[in-house]
Amino acid sequence: MPTPKTYVVEHLDPECGPWSTLEYIAIAQESTASGAQFCLSLAPRGSELPEPLHACEGLQIEYRSVEDVYRDRKHRVCLLDPGAKEELSPKDDGDFDVFVFGGILDRTSELRKKGFAGRKLGPVQMTTDTAVRVTRMVIQEQIPLKDIPYIDHPEIRVDEHESTEMPFRYVKDAQGRPVMPEGMIDLIKKDSEKGFGDLL
Repeated sequence: MPTPKTYVVEHLDPECGPWSTLEYIAIAQESTASGAQFCLSLAPRGSELPEPLHACEGLQIEYRSVEDVYRDRKHRVCLLDPGAKEELSPKDDGDFDVFVFGGILDRTSELRKKGFAGRKLGPVQMTTDTAVRVTRMVIQEQIPLKDIPYIDHPEIRVDEHESTEMPFRYVKDAQGRPVMPEGMIDLIKKDSEKGFGDLL
């Protein structure tokens, strides 16, 4: 029986804003539905999580570093790294059980230097939940990156007269819309005038 896949997101900020909260809930729900595990790696230990995350089924919290948790099976860990030479492919399913999404580029670089194998998801920046979703589609559903339907920098209609362009790549659903966490569109509309920095 194959080892269930685990998706690890490193959250390095002491706070967790509404944007990240919705993303993590979506990742937990989708991971659980696919038979995978989702682990949120927190630093520092004093990080405070919003109540919806504490109540989120399928979300595991880990205060130890990725290096410590997977010290004895480092060779089975894949770092999703924009600077990697190879793109993620369905054949990586046989090589890796754990997929790590670094919170910041400096941290990704640090893990790279410590010898974690890396794969990239393409040239366009994705939201965290999209990166995990795409990885799951490649690894668990065996869909090559080039065959996944994407929508880049979609415009979200805020009201009758205004729209906001999202600076990310998303998976495109059957209706041609970007796949986003439940509640994200409302959050974008509600806080569009604040700028995205206040949402993260």
